Amino acid sequence: MADPKAVEKDEERDAEGAYLSPPVQRAARLLRHIAEGDPVTNMARTARELGINRTTLLRLLHTLEAERFIEPRGDDKPGWRIGLGLIGMAAQAFFSEDLVQVAVPVLTRLAERLGLSAHLGVLDGMEVVYVVRRTPNHAFASNIRVGSRLPAHAANMGRIILAHLPAERVARMYAGAAMPAATTHTAVTLPQLRERLDADRESGLAWSEGHYEAGISSVAAAVLDASGQPVAAINVSGHSADFDGEAAHRRIGDAVAEAAEEISRRLGWHGPARRAAPDLLWKDKVA
Repeated sequence: MADPKAVEKDEERDAEGAYLSPPVQRAARLLRHIAEGDPVTNMARTARELGINRTTLLRLLHTLEAERFIEPRGDDKPGWRIGLGLIGMAAQAFFSEDLVQVAVPVLTRLAERLGLSAHLGVLDGMEVVYVVRRTPNHAFASNIRVGSRLPAHAANMGRIILAHLPAERVARMYAGAAMPAATTHTAVTLPQLRERLDADRESGLAWSEGHYEAGISSVAAAVLDASGQPVAAINVSGHSADFDGEAAHRRIGDAVAEAAEEISRRLGWHGPARRAAPDLLWKDKVA
């Protein structure tokens, strides 16, 4: 005789399955696949991994592109990446969550205090995505926009997040991966990246000068959650002249570190108060 409870559970599963939409499931799985690092450069392989045929995959790709959920990778690279339409929806959703609700007023004050552009970024695969941008009412404002993507190994917000991740996770992420150079300062091998991340973690700040545009400098700090894991990073950027000298870069670095700590504590982080970084010359902190 069948177990009545087992029969009831089977019936519940059947009822739940009846309300699922297979086309929506396939689209969601494809989006997740792309977000996790598959640019769909091999249609046959991706179709096989998703358990669909190539025609269905092609239709899904074109539909998701039309809705701006995905977009071509650009720079003559084949394949796809998550698009600005989906990123915009995610950014709007973030505004209802603690991270952005907490960060926006802190970044607004930081931008006005320093007269520099302030940003919040999150890690998406091997890229850092800008989800908040606040600019001062005067002086320089960066050209970075919400939704902009930069390679995490080269951009200082990406670096400081990577610096707070377990070393083995970073090694898995970059094992065999191409690490193109943005400038001569960029780490292009895993050993170089490890060395850079060690220095960033020790300092608590990731500095850069002219990584993407000559004459532009910035500094980033990690944002931690209640468990101590890096959930985001903030940075400020401006003309390199604004960062010149020991006093200026210490003032800017301290302000960014304090802002990141304030956001982290509001998210539930209870770590020790920030330790002042050793006195280092500006040229020693630039990466």
